[in-house]
Amino acid sequence: MDTLFDLERPPAFDRDGLKARLDSLAARHIYIGGSSWKYEGWLGQIYSPDRYRTRGRFSKKLFEETCLAEYAGIFPTVCGDFAFYQFPTVTYWEKLFRQTPPAFRWGFKIPEQLTVPVWPRHPRYGALAGRENPTFLDPVLLENALLRALEPYRDRVGVLIFEFGTMHQGETANLAGFVRSLDPFLDRLPAGWNFAVEIRNAEFLRPDYFACLRAHRVSHVYNAWTRMPEISEQLALPESRTAPLLVARALLRRGRPYAEAVRDFSPYTEVREVNEPARRGLREIIDIARVDGRPAFLFVNNRLEGNSPGTIVSITN
Repeated sequence: MDTLFDLERPPAFDRDGLKARLDSLAARHIYIGGSSWKYEGWLGQIYSPDRYRTRGRFSKKLFEETCLAEYAGIFPTVCGDFAFYQFPTVTYWEKLFRQTPPAFRWGFKIPEQLTVPVWPRHPRYGALAGRENPTFLDPVLLENALLRALEPYRDRVGVLIFEFGTMHQGETANLAGFVRSLDPFLDRLPAGWNFAVEIRNAEFLRPDYFACLRAHRVSHVYNAWTRMPEISEQLALPESRTAPLLVARALLRRGRPYAEAVRDFSPYTEVREVNEPARRGLREIIDIARVDGRPAFLFVNNRLEGNSPGTIVSITN
């Protein structure tokens, strides 16, 4: 059976050139990276195949346990999407930070136990599906279950992202209710961390939402996603720059479902479809950060075009 080592590889990838450009931007506090790092499709691009051979064969276990160190030798940041699904243990955090250098900056999605008002009706949630979440926007849970464990690594955490899925029901299904719930929670956030909010309701992109974030110096996440306006359209909203830190997550082409992107782009070996609107928005954020001297984090997902390293090459050239 063919493995990713045996498949025809895309044209030569200038890993050193990419690293040099990313290092130059990081020196200006503009950090660009992926949404995760464990992608075998990046072998021969970001990852050196020989590092992950055991007895002449590719070891998936070795790759998944150690590839972060090689990733961090090229990219200055990554978004730990995994944290959305759980509160990692102290041991897990220790292992994770041990594999990255002190200058590497992490972005983490905050666990969904804090950002889901009603558990989705999905098999993954079992008996919780359809029930109200009693820990929605619970500042005590945030402090005790996440921030306390991250405290030893505070200077290496670049941004913590509250991702709110599309609000369909209940008090938060309209902008007034969402802001009414969000405002007192943001007011209780501890100082010393960079927080950001990502929403999936396009109709929430209104002055009241931005004013809420601005009052608490929390960044709006400029996101490329199925049912959100393009990043450039969000940037054009005069109220959208709610904090000194700029944050962007380029996830999906507008109108494309996640499952379709996975089907069409796996195993993420190369750019399959150029998304020029998303690229234009990401370049615009880089330009704003350069001109204004703002710090910025830009996270690019494989599902945007098929291969996030290739996308990142395109926006940093």
